[in-house]
Amino acid sequence: MNRTSWRIVQVAIVAVVLAFVARSIARQWGELAALRATVDVDWSLMAASAAVVLISYAVLIWTWQRTVRAWGEQLSFRDAARIWFISNLGRYIPGKVWQIGAMGVLAQRAGVSPVAAVGSSLVVSIVNVLAGIAVAALCGAGNFGQPAWAIPAAIALTLGVVAAPWVLPSTGRAASWLLRREITIPRLPPAAIWTAAGGCAVAWVLYGAAFRLLHIALLGEATGDLLRSTSAFTASYLAGFLFLPAPGGIGVREAALERLLIQFGIANGAGAWLVVIGSRLWLTVLEVLPGVAFLLLQKKAPTQPSLPTA
Repeated sequence: MNRTSWRIVQVAIVAVVLAFVARSIARQWGELAALRATVDVDWSLMAASAAVVLISYAVLIWTWQRTVRAWGEQLSFRDAARIWFISNLGRYIPGKVWQIGAMGVLAQRAGVSPVAAVGSSLVVSIVNVLAGIAVAALCGAGNFGQPAWAIPAAIALTLGVVAAPWVLPSTGRAASWLLRREITIPRLPPAAIWTAAGGCAVAWVLYGAAFRLLHIALLGEATGDLLRSTSAFTASYLAGFLFLPAPGGIGVREAALERLLIQFGIANGAGAWLVVIGSRLWLTVLEVLPGVAFLLLQKKAPTQPSLPTA
């Protein structure tokens, strides 16, 4: 399949997903409009939710910075934050690999070697997904109706993270094929991988706490508990992230989150969709605005003065 045909397939798949979500919302539009008219948003909780998300970003940036240093490279936290936020905009382009590629290019411009720039981005992306699946499985254990499935899955993923220092180097060949460039992932100190896994797990839990604060800010209350909220948010976020054709996971994340909110008894009907839509708007703003701000605030490199002519 050539590139044009693949693009058409991607657009078609995303269109089907969005049509499904639109149909689900349309069925409850009357209830949703009535509920929205009575909503009294608690802006202090909204601000607290945004603050927790920003803290989770700081944890992820620190985690990536530590991974870069495992290659023997140096990168300041400020530069790491700028690169992380700008490259984060790449997730809104179909394919998702743009985010990793942009992070690698920007890190190289900051003085990081090409191998460390792309390799560290790839390592953190893989570990972040594994940690997210483990967090979703552990927090949701007993709530899927199949606790015997969730716990073994979390244990298997935990073992995978433990074995990652010896397994990750072999992923370089697959990444080279996907990104069409030579990528070599050296054997990293186990502590570097485990630190990355711990940082990513903490960030997912913070995401879950922020989502629950948003839920309460919109509806005034939230049934269930923090564990179920964290599992629902994390699982739906990963579903959207891993669905490569959808920019920002749009459509897929919403459908998954609505189903999990109902399944876990956290929200239902119009209330579930209000939380889902609010979550999409809330997270998009928090993901996009910092990246755009860093782009606008970037200083142009000073031009070299011309030498006087004789």
